[in-house]
Amino acid sequence: MELGQHAGFIVAAYVAALIVLALLVVWVIVDHRMQRQAIAKLEAQGITRRSARPGVEDVG
Repeated sequence: MELGQHAGFIVAAYVAALIVLALLVVWVIVDHRMQRQAIAKLEAQGITRRSARPGVEDVG
């Protein structure tokens, strides 16, 4: 496959896009873990989610 005179730019653009996507995936995974820890900490303190309470219906 011949990319021509712009090969460097094309390859750099693909590499940059892959790096950005990889960072976004890592960010989402880390944030998910942090949110789960925060919820577990709140639940350990006795604070529960409204959706977990019996008799409370979710309107939204």
